[in-house]
Amino acid sequence: MGGLMMLNQLDHLPDGLLDVSPEQLHTVLPEPTLIHLTGRQPAPLFVSVLLHGNEPTGFLAIQALLKKQVSQTLPRSLSVFFGNITAARQNLRRLDNQPDYNRIWPGTELPDCAETQLAQACTDIMKARGVFASVDVHNNTGLNPYYGCINKLDNDFLQLAALFGRLVVYFLRPKGVQSAAFAEFCPAVTLECGRPGQQHGVDHAAEYLNSCLHLSGLPNYQPQAHDIDLFHTVAQVKVHERVGFSFTQTDTDLLLNDDLERMNFTEIAPGALLGTVKANGFMPVVAQDEHGNDVTDNFFSLQSGKLQINRQTMPSMLTLDERVIRQDCLCYLMERIHL
Repeated sequence: MGGLMMLNQLDHLPDGLLDVSPEQLHTVLPEPTLIHLTGRQPAPLFVSVLLHGNEPTGFLAIQALLKKQVSQTLPRSLSVFFGNITAARQNLRRLDNQPDYNRIWPGTELPDCAETQLAQACTDIMKARGVFASVDVHNNTGLNPYYGCINKLDNDFLQLAALFGRLVVYFLRPKGVQSAAFAEFCPAVTLECGRPGQQHGVDHAAEYLNSCLHLSGLPNYQPQAHDIDLFHTVAQVKVHERVGFSFTQTDTDLLLNDDLERMNFTEIAPGALLGTVKANGFMPVVAQDEHGNDVTDNFFSLQSGKLQINRQTMPSMLTLDERVIRQDCLCYLMERIHL
């Protein structure tokens, strides 16, 4: 996508917004839009939805929340950013000619483009508005529990995440994510709300956002160890770009086990197998730590054509969606942090 993208801003809900599907949203909002609604407490809660067009739970939660509030004043001002509306129209994470809308925010490693300028504008506007807290709502493709992700281990970040659930993940990579950009000036969290299409995920996200709107402030003490399971993402794992992979085609370079996603949020012992490698001796995956260093050998080895894990770890975001694996990554590896 070349050229300039203006950030569309509104101070009201356009007609039809609370009734359209994510695929129809483009008929109401043709481009990425930031909507500001005034509430009794002026410092706004910022919510971003549809940064990935095939992750609709945040959008549906905002619809559910605002339908209940239509005739009432909000307890706190609310600013909602509706992200990749063109990808949502096709129910895709992103279009092939687009960058990932959760990699374009300040701090990104992507080259300057229309989308990074759009994200910079949104960030500058919200910083100037004295934002109270930031919530970015996502879905997983794989089998994962609900959890919150944070980019700083400060108490208010931990409290904001613990309000969503007891599983909390601390991460520094990938760069350019919305929550990390906003973490520079307010408490920020990314919510992972399970798979798309599950009403319980929508309900849970809507209740959480409603709770945030009713907060006068965040507790300034650390959550107790028994209230929170805290993990640190220590590596991102990608399939090497030259390697063909599949869950079903046996003649491919890397045949991945078709039950991989059952490992998500499970402590995996050394020796666990991920799949079978055709060309023995060539490592088909690349693991990078949060500073971008190659740590593949710390986590993986090849034993007689089998790809196996070397050390105790806990994966997240393992998915069976081959397109997502190619566009994003195979998984993240985590280690427990004791509060």
